[in-house]
Amino acid sequence: MGRRSIIALLLFPLFTIFTHSQSAPPPQDGDFVLRDFHFKSGETLPELRMHYTTLGKPVRDAKGRVTNAVLILHGTGGTGKQFLSPQFADVLFGPGQLLDANRYYIILPDNIGHGKSSKPSDGMHAHFPQYDYDDMVLAQHDLLTQGLGVNHLRLILGTSMGCMHSWVWGETWPDIMDALMPLACLPVPIAGRNRIWRKMVIDGIRQDPEWKNGEYTTQPRAALQIDTDFLIIAGSAPIPMQKELPGRDAADKYLDETYQRVLARLDANDLLYAVNSSRNYDPSAGLGKIGVPVMFVNSADDFINPPDLRIAEKEIKNVKKGRFVLIPASDQTHGHGTHTWAAIWQGYLKELLEESQ
Repeated sequence: MGRRSIIALLLFPLFTIFTHSQSAPPPQDGDFVLRDFHFKSGETLPELRMHYTTLGKPVRDAKGRVTNAVLILHGTGGTGKQFLSPQFADVLFGPGQLLDANRYYIILPDNIGHGKSSKPSDGMHAHFPQYDYDDMVLAQHDLLTQGLGVNHLRLILGTSMGCMHSWVWGETWPDIMDALMPLACLPVPIAGRNRIWRKMVIDGIRQDPEWKNGEYTTQPRAALQIDTDFLIIAGSAPIPMQKELPGRDAADKYLDETYQRVLARLDANDLLYAVNSSRNYDPSAGLGKIGVPVMFVNSADDFINPPDLRIAEKEIKNVKKGRFVLIPASDQTHGHGTHTWAAIWQGYLKELLEESQ
């Protein structure tokens, strides 16, 4: 694994060079505006822009039901285009591969607060509505049904925050999909160490005088430095980092280079909102509503979802057709970021697709 691969270990996949399989249909970008969007907080936006990328074309049966749509949901700080990276797209989207874009209609949205969708840094700053995961999933649903005319999903696959979104989907619209594949999360409230590091990121921004209640004209550097440090640790993987950074000089150089690259792409308000959006998440009580096959996959070197908690094994028992897989840590895994390295877990995706036919 080279230095560029280690950079991809970060929680926020900011540095991936976006490509796509040369044999797959080219990606198409679009925007759909949701009018008078109502948030759980009681706030509204006259126009909520949802940006998306698609590959392939929808196929409908005789009743007009879409049969080949696949929704893939990104993590905190990411965008739909992260799934066009070689370690994902070149493994899954090419001819004959599991999600061959010549057969499937691949939908990659930018969620609220991310990418080219509506977000605080567009101009509203800290006056942007206080969105949460339920709002984000509702906007995804409206994009699909109103904007793209998709009334059924062959599969929902989500990574990290998208993993948590997939649980919300399964409970809220249990009949709209054939299968769910959540990668790198837990179906319980954000608590313990996971909540603590998120609160540290949030407080690091809010307590920096240069944040100016969200009305800064230059990024609050001290806040973002603190937050970048936490993001690097949260997204780290000990085995490959020990291998690639064997001494002080290599580790220090990696930290300096990574910090500069992360800092150049962060916006304090966008980061604050994105991390805080997990505050109300709790699908645990509704897991029994999910009737479709579920392939739930975590990796053993995930700092954010440590296997020691044994939560996944307990909660999957509440899912009627659920299976949990824990990928052992190795020099091939990538900590929390293992979710985007499809070669590691594509065998489980194959099993899920066969089971849910």
